[in-house]
Amino acid sequence: MLQGMLIVSGLALAPVHSVAPSDLPFDPADVPFMLFGVFAVIFGVMMLMFILSRFLYICRPNEILVFSGRKHRLPDGSTVGFKVLHGGRGFRVPLLENVGRMDVRLFGVEVSVQNAFSKGGIPLSVHAIANVKVSTDPRSVRQAVERFLGQDPRQIQMVARQTLEGVLREVLSQLTPEEVNQDRLKFADSLVKNAKDDFDKLGLELDVLKVQHVSDDQKYLANLGRAQIATMLRDAQNAENQAQQVVSEEQAKARQRAESAQQQAEALVLQKKNGFRAEIAKLEGEAKSIELEADVAAQTARAKAEQELQGMRAELAKLYLQVETVLPAEAAAQANAARARGDAAPEKENGRAAAEALSLVAAEWSAAGDMGREVYVIQQLDQIVGAAVNRVGQMEVEALEIVDGGDAASMSALAAGFPLAVARVLEESGKALGVDILKLIGSTSGVPEPPQTTRILPQSSGKGGS
Repeated sequence: MLQGMLIVSGLALAPVHSVAPSDLPFDPADVPFMLFGVFAVIFGVMMLMFILSRFLYICRPNEILVFSGRKHRLPDGSTVGFKVLHGGRGFRVPLLENVGRMDVRLFGVEVSVQNAFSKGGIPLSVHAIANVKVSTDPRSVRQAVERFLGQDPRQIQMVARQTLEGVLREVLSQLTPEEVNQDRLKFADSLVKNAKDDFDKLGLELDVLKVQHVSDDQKYLANLGRAQIATMLRDAQNAENQAQQVVSEEQAKARQRAESAQQQAEALVLQKKNGFRAEIAKLEGEAKSIELEADVAAQTARAKAEQELQGMRAELAKLYLQVETVLPAEAAAQANAARARGDAAPEKENGRAAAEALSLVAAEWSAAGDMGREVYVIQQLDQIVGAAVNRVGQMEVEALEIVDGGDAASMSALAAGFPLAVARVLEESGKALGVDILKLIGSTSGVPEPPQTTRILPQSSGKGGS
């Protein structure tokens, strides 16, 4: 051994020191025997693994293993010459047992029969699809092992097809064409139930069976379908007619309800209109009654005023006669006497006579008192009233806005304003003369109408009628 030799272990380096042969735990001469022992152990393990791989069998989920060659006792006490293993693992005894495999996966079987007589003597042709597999049930799997172990899956498929064809003909003989054609599920269930016993004997299991097509050469099913279609069309037509009848009845009822509602609405509208007309007639009657009462009252007041006016005219005529005849005659007589005296006297006397005459006239006017002034005013009444009317009539209004509530009261007040204006002018004139002209007249009903020169120019302001 060389000192300083380094042995790498992980990341650490350590120096190797020389070891004497006497310091070793074994004899160097035994090294070849030790190597032989190691190789023997390795070879033994490999041989054991090889033997296990040759005699240990693992069963896959989609298969069964059949160990044959030795007697095996069943739970019922009987003995058979094989053992069936489904799932797990098993060990084959060398030279004494043989192991066979059987596939338990599904395989499809097409079943087709021609001219199979149904109940009633109608030949039918049926095409169906079935899914079949080798049964794994402990009671049936031994039957499959005894019959199909080592056979090709196509042979198993052929046996299953022939069995199903026989069962199909048997079931068809028990059902009518209508039952076969109309209730396919019932037909398929009958096939499965009738095939179960045969398949149990064969060790097979019928997983799914579907009937795809049913027909007959005599067109019995087609004609049956026509009858059913005709019946369905008839029923559909009847249902449609009934629905149309119901719709027509409902439309008629709806139309009748609509007409009734319209008539009721029209009757209600007519009733409201009649009530409105009655109310309008009542109001118009009340208005006419009030208007007639007003006219009667106006005529009565007018007649009363006319009567008073006639009395005043008679008294006025009497005063007028006195003023026009008596007083002027007396004044003239006195004036003539004074004038005569004045003519006879000198100018001074004439002046004195004139002053005296005026004094006499004034005395006579004063002696007449208020009655004289009233007589004078009555004599000049036409000129005074005419002047007042002309004064009011010459007034021009540039623009006038009237706010009316709809009853024409504002317009009536405007129309009644002219006589009031004339009466106001006469009142002011009477104050200037010292005579109550309105009291002298008695009322303003005798004021004349305004002349045609009066102009009132209305202008709409959007606030009411003008």
